[in-house]
Amino acid sequence: MAEEAGASAAPAAGDGKMTMVVGVDESEHSYYALQWTLLHFFSPGQLQQYRLVVVTAKPTAASAVGLAGPGAADVLPMVEADLKLSSMRVIGKAKELCAQVSDAVFEVVEGDARNILCEAVERHHAEMLVVGNHGYGAIKRAVLGSVSDYCTHHAHCTVMIVKKPKHKH
Repeated sequence: MAEEAGASAAPAAGDGKMTMVVGVDESEHSYYALQWTLLHFFSPGQLQQYRLVVVTAKPTAASAVGLAGPGAADVLPMVEADLKLSSMRVIGKAKELCAQVSDAVFEVVEGDARNILCEAVERHHAEMLVVGNHGYGAIKRAVLGSVSDYCTHHAHCTVMIVKKPKHKH
């Protein structure tokens, strides 16, 4: 279920704005993707054609702990509190970055990021989904799964993957 973190009201129907969903997490890659999006689509003084929806996924405590045995029930409330605090930090930083955006909504949704982002696209009838790229290699991507890869195959909209440039020495 979505927890709106200080979200502004949804725009009135027929305002003509399209919706862009941006997925963020604690990584510098996702913040770079958000900053890139703000620079190219939401610059101050530029007509804002999009309503911005910033979404972060909060894993369930059970999935984060990954254990079920004696003592697990004692640990879960602490893990849950930590995950909630972490997701609120992510949204707080996103709000700071988006200060110049006149029409923005911020959501924390519990679950797997891949599903959460695709569901946000459907829920908000988004025309575009923006995600960062962690730059994992093939093996790590195969083990962890790639949010951007999943979204390109399952989101029912244009998916833009913003890759942080590597600094050349």
